Amino acid sequence: MNKGLKSIIALGLCLGMAGCSSAAPAATASSAKESAKPAAEEKASGKVTVYMPSPAGLADKIKEGFEKESGITCDVFQGTTGEILARLETEKANPVADVVILASWSDGLSMKEKGNIVSYTPANADKAVKGWIDDDSMLFGYSASAVGVIYNKGVFPELNADWSELADPKYKGQLAIPDPQKSGACKDFVAGYVNANGWKDFEGMASNGMTVPGANKAALEAVTTGAVGILVAGVDYNAYSSIKKGENLGIYYPKSGTVVNPRPAMIMKDAPDAENAKKFIDYLYSDEAQKLVAKAYLLPGRSDVKCEDRTNLEDITQIKTDWAKMMDIADDSAAKIDDLCKANKQ
Repeated sequence: MNKGLKSIIALGLCLGMAGCSSAAPAATASSAKESAKPAAEEKASGKVTVYMPSPAGLADKIKEGFEKESGITCDVFQGTTGEILARLETEKANPVADVVILASWSDGLSMKEKGNIVSYTPANADKAVKGWIDDDSMLFGYSASAVGVIYNKGVFPELNADWSELADPKYKGQLAIPDPQKSGACKDFVAGYVNANGWKDFEGMASNGMTVPGANKAALEAVTTGAVGILVAGVDYNAYSSIKKGENLGIYYPKSGTVVNPRPAMIMKDAPDAENAKKFIDYLYSDEAQKLVAKAYLLPGRSDVKCEDRTNLEDITQIKTDWAKMMDIADDSAAKIDDLCKANKQ
């Protein structure tokens, strides 16, 4: 074989080997990229912004649990229902919130009526308490509270008076009520009670010197310190929590019934992080989150989760509620409570 032919054969072998060696790494890199895809998609990126009411301890635990499970940063603003609604109003031109939770179902219905929220079907929706997700799947009652009569045992060792009986002169100067313009739970109770029974009983309580110390925390403090003996329409989870801490309080639900108020979580129509908002709603109905709800002395939004340290839903006598009618009168009724109490102080 002459030298020229040998050179051509050698060059061909080299090119063939080079082609084979370069193909193998390319295939390996592609395979690695494909195999890494699912791992990268296991946890979402970004954040979700949530506005929610008390209890603060529950909000902190839900934030922590959601972040750990999802890998999504959760920014939380905590405030009363009134404070949350006021914040939403100021941010109308530049929306910030992805998920809004309120302590008032009627205020949630109002947001729905205004077109502020969107529909979604959360995980475990089939386990939700009947009626705590609205027909259009826009309001998600992941928890609930009820209002009752909270009393200081140092002032009244025993108490079981019905709502109407609190107008009795023997309770004069001993009544307080949370400000329903700040407390969503109290607001819905007033609307539900007035819709069912009219104003006579509240007028009687106001004539008995009922005061309005402030939102739920300030109102509870008034009865805890003994400034008054009885808190009308006090939020139950606050009472259970305070009793657990050793406060000398009692709570009961009057025999004529009370309003159980689902606390609606909602996805905002203009949510900056809508997909993460859906994941947050899913988490609210998870086993973990529902157990956190029960431990915070709220009523769980799932019918299969029960409380150990408070009265469960099935044991609370309820006033028949018409939420559409209640929504229509809620704001005016809340304002009237303040007016009645102020008028009787003069």
